[in-house]
Amino acid sequence: MNVAAPVAICLAASLLVACDDMANQPKRLPYEVYRNEAKPPAPWREPADTVARDWAPEPAPPPLSDALLVRGQERFNIYCAVCHGPAGYGDGEIVQRGFPTPPSYHIDRLRQAPIQHFYDVITNGYGAMFSYAQRVSPDDRWAIAAYIRALQASQHVPVAQLSDAEKAKLP
Repeated sequence: MNVAAPVAICLAASLLVACDDMANQPKRLPYEVYRNEAKPPAPWREPADTVARDWAPEPAPPPLSDALLVRGQERFNIYCAVCHGPAGYGDGEIVQRGFPTPPSYHIDRLRQAPIQHFYDVITNGYGAMFSYAQRVSPDDRWAIAAYIRALQASQHVPVAQLSDAEKAKLP
C-alpha cells in the first residue's frame, strides 16, 4: 500500500487547520481608537526600572590627570598610531603602505569637535575605521580621547605662549 498518499492528505489537512486569519486576532494596536472606553489607554511604556538586555551606561569622561594622559598615549600608540601616525597627522605605517589616509586630528573640524566625538568614533567606527568597542575598554577610550586633545593642543600653541628656549628651536 502506498504510504505517501495518506501522509500527504494528513499534511494538507493540518495546513488547512493551521491557516487561521492571524490578522483578526483580538489585540490592541498602538494608535487604535477605542470606542467603548471612556478614556483611551496610555501608550505602552516599559515598566519602571527595566534595562535592555546587554546594555550598560557609558562611563562619563574621567577627570584629566597625568596618569590618564600617559595611559591614553600608551593605548594610542598601540591602537591608533598605526593609521593616524604618532602625532595624529594621518601618516601612520598603514597609510604609507596604501591604506586610505584618515583625517588629521589637527584640522579645524576635529579641533572643534567635542571630546565625545572621539570616544564615539573609537566605539562605533567611522568611514573606513572599524569599531574598537571590543578591543578597547571604555576607560581606555576616554584616555585615548584625552590624549588626542593633548596632541591637538601640542601642535597648535600660539608662538606668543612659547618660552624663549622653545622659540629658539623653531625653524
